[in-house]
Amino acid sequence: MIFGVIKPYPSPIISGRGVDVDFPMLAGCLALLGLGLVMITSASSEVAAVQSGNALYMMTRHLIYLVLGLVACVATMMVPVATWQRLGWLMLLGAFGLLILVIVPGIGREVNGSMRWIGFGMFNVQPSEIAKVFVVIFLAGYLIRRQQEVRESWMGFFKPFIVLLPMAGLLLMEPDFGATVVMMGAAAAMLFLGGVGLFRFALMVALAVAAVFVLVQAQPYRMARLITFTDPWSDQFGSGYQLTQALIAFGRGEWFGVGLGNSVQKQFYLPEAHTDFVFSVLAEELGVVGSLATVALFVFVSIRAMYIGMWAERAKQFFAAYTAYGLAFLWIGQFLINIGVNVGLLPTKGLTLPFLSYGGSSLIICCASLGLLLRIEWESRNNMGSEEAEFSESDFAEEPNHGRR
Repeated sequence: MIFGVIKPYPSPIISGRGVDVDFPMLAGCLALLGLGLVMITSASSEVAAVQSGNALYMMTRHLIYLVLGLVACVATMMVPVATWQRLGWLMLLGAFGLLILVIVPGIGREVNGSMRWIGFGMFNVQPSEIAKVFVVIFLAGYLIRRQQEVRESWMGFFKPFIVLLPMAGLLLMEPDFGATVVMMGAAAAMLFLGGVGLFRFALMVALAVAAVFVLVQAQPYRMARLITFTDPWSDQFGSGYQLTQALIAFGRGEWFGVGLGNSVQKQFYLPEAHTDFVFSVLAEELGVVGSLATVALFVFVSIRAMYIGMWAERAKQFFAAYTAYGLAFLWIGQFLINIGVNVGLLPTKGLTLPFLSYGGSSLIICCASLGLLLRIEWESRNNMGSEEAEFSESDFAEEPNHGRR
């Protein structure tokens, strides 16, 4: 089936003009991927040496995931956007199936008290990462099919939640509170851009805040995290340990850092130094200057993703536009939550930093999302709005003098 949806020509990879992609977007994401590989190598060396006897063990695995991610990016660029729109329902069903499988005993794999992974030998797949993207694609299709209903009626506004709330419930059963917040936040932003009235949007925000409050109250560990992050030093060797160690890393980094590879916090002081808290190790080794440069890269690729959505909207390719907006909001949500946790602005949550953190599913899905964004930009620039459109080599033989960004 996969070969039936991939169409190598025409595509951003194979066309009359050769490789024809949005190079600023590609360069920004490749810079983050390269920085991530360097930081994973540094942050994981001590843990890998003790656990496996090979200081480069985590780096090697991350490099394998990186190669798989780049393959996924290229493959995604070869799939017409109209194919994603047509398969939206199937992908949604697939997301539900994966989220159900992961909580089935014997299938789901428990790590650090959470059942978020399905094991395949030495590798784990995290269904929540796949589900978030599939929800964005499904919701983009819904906003196209029911645009008038979404803008003018309460029923059009509430219908998406018939799908979103059960999926959020499955995520909370793992539990994966961070992924739930990111998914629902991206969905809310897409509905707002889809034309939901301000009153209904404000009501949705109020209900979301109330739901978060109830969910925090329902689990003692969530309330403990919420209380502790306001003053982690009050229990620095208990519930505040992770955050205090992260803050120490930031303090040691000062302006220009202690130097690449010279972090002290990664030496078993800071838990999850190569996954959830890799940004703290980066801040320690590269300092404020390196941290701000990294944040600037994140801001650039996020804004570029939003612009890709805007260009698609101008080209009247509304499904592509909503998909681009949704993917951008997924990235922005994870950026804000992960960095907010690292600097102590948000309670501790197990959420990876896109493109930078160690983690196979997250990295591969981020690369696939990049491929989809590059495909959207290419189709909007070349006015390719339909999967059924016929193109020949002559259509792409000459570089146009207009429309380049």
